[in-house]
Amino acid sequence: MAVPKKKTSKSKRNMRRAHDSLTAINTIVCENCGEPKLRHRVCGACGQYRGRQVVETEAAQL
Repeated sequence: MAVPKKKTSKSKRNMRRAHDSLTAINTIVCENCGEPKLRHRVCGACGQYRGRQVVETEAAQL
């Protein structure tokens, strides 16, 4: 079984963890309804993508 020969210092441990942080999700505003949405995805609120109605939603049916 592999066992470390020396204790890993706080500096080395934190340098290893430097790339593990979470990043914020980039959202844009839908041109039709103004709701935030992910890029290159259909808007969940109005069902439009690039100016075309792609998905029927309950809000569009009313």
